[in-house]
Formats: sequence, C-alpha cells, structure tokens
Amino acid sequence: MSFGKALTLSTGAKIPQIGLGTWLSKPNEVERAVEHAIRTGYRHIDCAMVYGNQDEVGRALKKVIPSVVKREELFITSKLWNTSHRPDQVEKELDETLKQLQLDYLDLYLVHWPVAFPPGLNKGFEPEDPNRPGWVILDTETSLVDTWKAMIALLNTGKVKAIGVSNFSIEHIKGIAEATGVWPAVNQIEAHPLLLQDDLVQFCKEHNIHLTAYSPLGNNMSGHRKLTEYPEVQEIAKKLNATPAQVLIAWGVKRGYSVIPKSVTPERIESNFQQVELSDEDYEKLTELGRKNPKRFNVKTTYPVFWDINIFNDEAEKTATHQVKIA
Repeated sequence: MSFGKALTLSTGAKIPQIGLGTWLSKPNEVERAVEHAIRTGYRHIDCAMVYGNQDEVGRALKKVIPSVVKREELFITSKLWNTSHRPDQVEKELDETLKQLQLDYLDLYLVHWPVAFPPGLNKGFEPEDPNRPGWVILDTETSLVDTWKAMIALLNTGKVKAIGVSNFSIEHIKGIAEATGVWPAVNQIEAHPLLLQDDLVQFCKEHNIHLTAYSPLGNNMSGHRKLTEYPEVQEIAKKLNATPAQVLIAWGVKRGYSVIPKSVTPERIESNFQQVELSDEDYEKLTELGRKNPKRFNVKTTYPVFWDINIFNDEAEKTATHQVKIA
C-alpha cells in the first residue's frame, strides 16, 4: 500500500504525498476513477477548470462523502484558468469550480499558468486569434501580480485554504512574492527524471514552497516515448518487482515532491498507490537520464492550440515573440 505519508505546507496543512491526477482523462472515465481511487485509499485529488471534467469529479465526491471519507480527510486542488486572470474574474471562476465539484471550499487553489488570455469562457478555454488560426489570443495587459493579488484576497473568503501557482519559474515566483509579500504555498510543475530543474527545486526549498509533480511518467503529447518505456526504468522495475510507473513515482517521492500520476484504469490506480522505495544508486541512475538528455514534454509552442509566449526559456520557445508579464 501507500506509505500514507503527508507533507506539511507553509500554512501548516498536510498534503498527502500520492494523489490522483485528472488531466487528459477522457469524459465519463473520471467519475469512476476518482471514486475508485478514494475507495482504494487516495486522499489527494488534483483537478482544474480546463480539464473539463470537474463535474464528474464532483459526482464521484458526492458518492464517497461522507459514506467512505469525511470532507476534511480529503485534499482537493483546483486551478484558475488563463481566461480568468483579470482580478474581477478570479473569484467568479473559483465559484464555478466549487459548484462543479459540489464543494464549499478547496484545500489548494493554483494559478494554472503564468499566462493570461482574454476573459469569457464562452469563447472556449483557448480563444483563437482570428488573424492567426491555430494560435491563441494573449491578454498582454493583465500581469501575474494583478492576478496574484486577487488570489490573496480569496484567503479571506473561506473558499480556499491555501493558494499557489503552477508552471511558474523562479523569476515568476519572485515577482509576485516581492510585490505582495505573500509566497505561494505550492508550485505544481512537470517533474520526472528527464526534467530535474535543480535550481527551481532548491529555490522552492529555501522559500518553503512545496513542489507537486505532474506528468511524473512523462507524456506523449509531442510523440516522444514515455518514460515508462526507457530500459533504465524497466530494469529497476524488474529488480524491485514493481511497475515502471511505481519506480518513477518513487523517484519523485525521494525528491520530496507530492506526485499526482493520472490513471483511469482501476488496476493502475491501485498499483500507482502501492509505493516502492528507491536505493540511492537507482535514484542516481534515473537522475542521470535528465543530466544527459533533458526533456520537457509540456511546451505550449509545440502542440495546438499554440501559445506564442516564452514561459520556461525552453529551446522550443526561443522563437516566441511574447514574454510573461510579471508586474
């Protein structure tokens, strides 16, 4: 079973180290997945407005609260989408999220990306530029600081217990924290052995910002092979009598992250929750993969709808014409 470990946030709240991710889950699968995960023992569920499946998560939660679990035993995260970055939109979207999830409050609310789009969900989550089909329209006026101030105000509403960010760099975090005096409790990032981000990890440690790892198994959005297929991962899995996914989850755990693998298959939901421990030697072997051939899968200049903005300074973003507006 899971080691049942929870990590402490800067707020004093505990975040269970293994959670269920719901990104890229097909409609009608998520309700069953969330219900099964909670019955299996998961207590941390990661959601977002843009995943388009929060109503299903809400239906699953309805089935298990309070018969299987009390609300306060769960840790539920959701994220503010880019179309609601303008300060007057922030609480409106939170209210919609709570309605979809059928909850009174979130344990954690994150700014999903350091990128703003013009408001109005009726235009879709990624409103396309009529002059540039296939590319999103950016809101270049609203800054991260504007949005973060509105996020801070949510702490007084009782609707969120903690606030944080996702896909933010050191520079982005410094910008919002120095302008407001409020540091995010969490930064949720893509993290796996091919994407070490040691500087960011160190910075977050110094400022007591917890890291949650999404896509801990990599993903094949860009046609790149998944990490579970790497011989180095498979070799360690064989040795530990574990699945490749369990090995990759263990790598994130050893780095102190909370890890949110996504699955809708009952067997995988269960096996992802059955933790194994990596030796220092095996951990090093996996970490070496990222030192040799670093790879970020989720780069928004590489798959449609394209975003013309440099977020991570990744090689694939170097041609982008916009930079993140911090203040």
